[in-house]
Amino acid sequence: MKNKYNTSCISLLWLFFCLSTSLYAQEIISVQGRVDGAEGPLVGVTVLIKGTQSATVTDSNGAFKIKAPKGASLLFEFMGYTSQEREVKVNAMIVKLNQNTESLKEITINTGYYNVKERERTGSIAKITAKDIELSPVVNPLQALQGRMAGVHITQNTGIAGGGFEIEIRGKNSLGLSSTDANKPMYVIDGVPISDISVMNSSGFTTNLFNNSISVLNGINPKDIESIEILKDADATAIYGSRGANGVVLVTTKKGIAGKTRFTINSSASFSKVGKFMNMMNTDQFNQMRDEAFANDGITLFPANAYDMNGMWDRNRYTDWQKELIGGTAISKDISLGVSGGNNFTRFNINLAHGENGTVFPQSGKGFVRNSALINLNHLSKDDKWNINVMANYSVSTNDLPSADLTTPALKLPPNAPALYEANGKLNWQNNTFMNPLAPLGKTYDNEVQMLVLNTNIAYKITPSTSLKINAGLTTNTLDERVLEPHTIWNPFLNRTSQSSQSQKANNSSDSFIIEPQIHWEKKFGDHSLKALLGGTFQSNTNDLFSITGRGFSSNAFIRNIGLARIKEVNQIGNSEYKYAALFTRLNYAYKDKYIVNLTGRRDGSSRFGDNNKFGNFGAVGAAWIFSEESFAKDLQWLSFGKLRGSYGTTGSDAIGDYMYLDTYTANTVLYNGLPGLYPSRLFNPNYSWEKTTKLEAAIEFSLFKDRINTSLAWYQNRSSNQLLAINLPEITGFPSISDNFGATVQNRGWELNLNTVNVQTENWNWTTNFNISLPENKLIAFPGLEDSTYKNRYVIGKTINLVPTYNYEGIDHSTGLYKFTDYDNNNIINAQDKKVFVEREMKFHGGLQNTLSYKNFSLDFLFQFVKQNNYNFDKMVTVPGLLSTNYPLEVLDRWTISNPNGNYTAATTSNNAAFNQIMLLQQSNRAISDASFIRLKNVSLSYQLALPKLGIETVNLYVQGQNLWTWTNYYGIDPEFTFIGNLPPLRTIAFGMQLTF
Repeated sequence: MKNKYNTSCISLLWLFFCLSTSLYAQEIISVQGRVDGAEGPLVGVTVLIKGTQSATVTDSNGAFKIKAPKGASLLFEFMGYTSQEREVKVNAMIVKLNQNTESLKEITINTGYYNVKERERTGSIAKITAKDIELSPVVNPLQALQGRMAGVHITQNTGIAGGGFEIEIRGKNSLGLSSTDANKPMYVIDGVPISDISVMNSSGFTTNLFNNSISVLNGINPKDIESIEILKDADATAIYGSRGANGVVLVTTKKGIAGKTRFTINSSASFSKVGKFMNMMNTDQFNQMRDEAFANDGITLFPANAYDMNGMWDRNRYTDWQKELIGGTAISKDISLGVSGGNNFTRFNINLAHGENGTVFPQSGKGFVRNSALINLNHLSKDDKWNINVMANYSVSTNDLPSADLTTPALKLPPNAPALYEANGKLNWQNNTFMNPLAPLGKTYDNEVQMLVLNTNIAYKITPSTSLKINAGLTTNTLDERVLEPHTIWNPFLNRTSQSSQSQKANNSSDSFIIEPQIHWEKKFGDHSLKALLGGTFQSNTNDLFSITGRGFSSNAFIRNIGLARIKEVNQIGNSEYKYAALFTRLNYAYKDKYIVNLTGRRDGSSRFGDNNKFGNFGAVGAAWIFSEESFAKDLQWLSFGKLRGSYGTTGSDAIGDYMYLDTYTANTVLYNGLPGLYPSRLFNPNYSWEKTTKLEAAIEFSLFKDRINTSLAWYQNRSSNQLLAINLPEITGFPSISDNFGATVQNRGWELNLNTVNVQTENWNWTTNFNISLPENKLIAFPGLEDSTYKNRYVIGKTINLVPTYNYEGIDHSTGLYKFTDYDNNNIINAQDKKVFVEREMKFHGGLQNTLSYKNFSLDFLFQFVKQNNYNFDKMVTVPGLLSTNYPLEVLDRWTISNPNGNYTAATTSNNAAFNQIMLLQQSNRAISDASFIRLKNVSLSYQLALPKLGIETVNLYVQGQNLWTWTNYYGIDPEFTFIGNLPPLRTIAFGMQLTF
């Protein structure tokens, strides 16, 4: 297998070499000049040699330099201005552009298989460019999307670099199997599909750190990205068929720009900390609660484990454990070197990057380290027939961490717990009375992820209207994990030796190949325009998993070599294969460039479905009417542009895991008579079929006052049916369940608003504002047989699928100080039958407000993110007041006492069994879910750009950036953004950097 990839790499490098021989084959002259607008020089104007891909952009002074043949035409293009052509006669020119009202024509949107002008777009596509991504000091590009796109909600799983993200594009469509990616979008990098599965279904080592989720985009350097497009509706996603139900994330990397060879150095350092600590009890408050607990219990002779009361601990000590365990500064360093350039026909871009990201934990290893290389080569033949694009992206990411997140211990350690170290510098165990929180740091977790993405895109123009195209891609993801647990992490009083030391190792490798031949045709007949696309896809994925544990070593010096372990246990061995084939087509018709119809269709075949349902058909129709081109709108001087659009179609999902429909057997690593065995793990289901999502959308887009105000308002409705769920079986069958399709239907409906305004635009001052808001509604609208199924306690028709069945909390019993819960069946017992209150863990709306201000060479950009939602609060973790095993938030000061019968928490105690029995009831009650809304200053960027031509430096960009700087919330907990309560929250980051181009 490796030989195959080595051959591919060599072939691509050879192609780079062959194409680069034409790099400077043509004799050209140097042209320089300046581009002005009505109020001075224009920055960022595209200067293109017409008929080629050779281009440059104007700098901060409006100046440009480009090499072009004498007699060629230079095309000057800039958003909001009328394009202009100039013939190359002399080597200097001054160009003045005039503002226009048709700027939307100039924007091109990537839809994956084809490009479309923003003006002519019939589907719902959100876009973010390199400019916005580079404003954020982020490790993963998904962080830069938060708050910037309507209909796209992203939650960071952990503040530890190298973790995962939960991304929802217009809500959750699938009731889903927990072991699958049923609600994840499709990722495509430069035309090559990438799946998170390859780095998720591993050994489970990451459970305590990343909740078994590592984002595949961790391997992409954010500064290598040119743009990210999110495809949302049926018109945009149907061409991806069974992989587009949850939306599509298209990542496009940076290409070279024709002109002189440019070198770019980018260096930054950032400092990250937990933005806010919870207000926990100090020592005086904790001691008062402890005294009160023993008084309530009538205990005067303190038990042996009451170390703070019997003199074993200094009960008057105080340690802020949040500051001690998660209060460190995570220091990050990034540096990259890029070189790009080319001529009219061949362009290249090469970028090498190194990044280091520490953690806030003490003694926490190297943290997340990423080394990446991007090579992009683009070639256009002189006769304009051949167009070849080659991309290679390779990264190696490592993470060296403690094996567990210390956030929960930081919240739970009592404030008067003993010191961490003895006077001699050794860990303090306080005479076997203290479980030192630093001891687990000796148990380490490290991983290495290698990701290689290769893509070749070749197009040949047969006739002026017809071209053949082939897209081929190769990806490989390899995840190696290791957990080392030396005996020294345990209390010395246990007298453990290296014979109890343990080492675990796992490897998960995923390889994928895709090839997509296509034919494109377009023709214009007077007022009529027709475009057609016909193509096919063949994709093959293989995944291999291996996990082994070694226990008992003669010395910890050998702990990394499992072969020297006394006991060796193979935990997992797995291999899976996935094959996918499809035919797809697109037909686009436009009349007078104002009436547009777009048809897409796809027939998919997937190895993941039963013999009776291997193939599925998907398609969509989209239409747009540009009403601003009508005669009645021509006299409306205030209307710059107006469009109505709509779409309807079906997409599907095959992200349901491999072999789910087959009779399968699983290897049993537990030996029987010295031999391993197999056990049946899944039943055959030939009718296992596709989940299908029907999408409907209507939208209006308009621009006012010469594009000073740009707005879009969209309404959508997605209905996902034929849900794949597990059907519980009687124990006599030997199987817990069988996966099958249910007639359940999930509906996601909502509104999305985007507003962009140009507030100030003068020679020196510019101020723009971008606002977006999404109001989603998720609902289960059908589930035949729900009341007779095991899902009746999980879902309710007419309610969101994000329901939590809970006990109904009634308050505190004023006479006993115990919690009260509703006994619905009146049997005087509170049990699972009383979980009758369904609470929505739901997001009501989300959005962002971005402002960009510039004055001469200074630029300031800031983004506020806001989310209205309900989620678990700290009551999900709290226990009975009065215990030594945990600290408590200040809210527990309001507890029941005789003088405070209306307290919010039960009476302090150390031995009241009735109170202990209520812990689980409280944690699973509707009180443990509350408002988790927030407004966050998500990003701030301040930069200054200057040119130093005498030093040969084109531009120097100095910047200061901040992430998660301030959060306003009433949430009861450490931070309202999480997927699993108790994880390290997103960190507050300040970065300083410089970008040098010469």
